[in-house]
Amino acid sequence: MSKIKVTQVRSAINRPKRQKRTIEALGLKKLHQTKEFEANPAILGMIEKVKHLLKVEEI
Repeated sequence: MSKIKVTQVRSAINRPKRQKRTIEALGLKKLHQTKEFEANPAILGMIEKVKHLLKVEEI
């Protein structure tokens, strides 16, 4: 599988609790924090739910 780099670019303040928990489950705690993941269906589904708060790049 390919790898992807996910960066939080917008705040989770004033977002539904479900979106906040998804950001937390991805391991993102601060703005402009970046994490690398294997592109599996579970991670891609989580990213799809909060894509308006993230920047996603393929590695």
